[in-house]
Amino acid sequence: MFLIRQSKLDDVATLLKLAQMVYFINLPPNEQIIAGKIDQSAISFGRAAGKTKEVRQKPRKGPSASQYEGSDLFVFSMVDTDTGTVIGTSQVRSHQGGPGNPNWAMKISERTFRSEPLSYSSTHKVGKLFGDESGPTEIGGLIIQPSYRGNHLRPGRFLSFVRFHFIGLYRKYFADRVLAEMMAPVSTEGENSFWDNFGRKFIPVKYAEADRFCQHNRRFIPELLPREEIYFSLFSLEVQNMVGQVAKETVPARRLLESMGFKYRGMIDPFDGGPHLDATTDQIDLVKKTRTLPLIAPHSGRVPTHGIVSVLTKDAEFRALETEYAIEKGGIRLTEAAMAALEVSPGATIGFTPVAPIEDAPIDHAPMAKAPRKVTKSSTRSAKAGKA
Repeated sequence: MFLIRQSKLDDVATLLKLAQMVYFINLPPNEQIIAGKIDQSAISFGRAAGKTKEVRQKPRKGPSASQYEGSDLFVFSMVDTDTGTVIGTSQVRSHQGGPGNPNWAMKISERTFRSEPLSYSSTHKVGKLFGDESGPTEIGGLIIQPSYRGNHLRPGRFLSFVRFHFIGLYRKYFADRVLAEMMAPVSTEGENSFWDNFGRKFIPVKYAEADRFCQHNRRFIPELLPREEIYFSLFSLEVQNMVGQVAKETVPARRLLESMGFKYRGMIDPFDGGPHLDATTDQIDLVKKTRTLPLIAPHSGRVPTHGIVSVLTKDAEFRALETEYAIEKGGIRLTEAAMAALEVSPGATIGFTPVAPIEDAPIDHAPMAKAPRKVTKSSTRSAKAGKA
């Protein structure tokens, strides 16, 4: 069985090991950054539970989340209950940027030129820096221990879905649009062709170093990158063909999100050229179907419905399972095993979201919004802010 709970400071060492096994921008192999995210997450879970002051922890020195002040960050850890070990994590940020603090992307459009004397025309794809101040909710930060990828219980799917389950439960904390920034191909050496042919011409550092700068402040992006239209036809075909594309490891994640209603609308990352997908929050099926009911006596017979169930206690302890449950007059019934794992008793408020049974689900490739790659010395310093 797999249990998802809010990440705790005791998880830092394990999450650091995960970050060192596979490269992931949103889970940088930096102990202070990971601990800082968990600190902020504890405050956010406390706010959702109505107990912020009690879970606030002492601020840490080093990299901070100051650019996200006013934005809640929820970091989840997945535990294999058979071993008691943390085997994965995912995140959702309530607002990515906002008024006066734009989230930067590049907007893709086309320009057509025509010469009447020559009876000739040409169309070119162009990109222009775009600052989004709408503050969308952002999902990301999903990474799972490699040995659990392809597991028959689909833990990667659960790690992905729990974020939408949580959004549905605490809808007021989240924006009307959900953003997923997908990563373009990055080499095992930490290089990206789009960055090398565009960004590095204006910011003369390696891709990984530019990512590291973003962890602290994003003001340098509009200060150093051109505001004028960039004609992609000036780049090689290799670079042109990768605009808006994802790494092969991230294809399953993109397909999963697109099946949920996420769409690519011509926005790409100004650093690596990866696509930005988004969806209207209230049109996401998992969000729409999430409800709460009081827990009644344990179910002793066959349980008819499969889905995600969770509890957030007054002490800001969040726990979730993918299991069977039954909706009956007066509340929701769980099996005794599920009640024990959630540490709940009759009368507790249970959140639930119906999802397809595991045997009906597509093969789990541990979907990630940012694709992994082998960690190198240069990549261990890389962490892009906002890739929650």
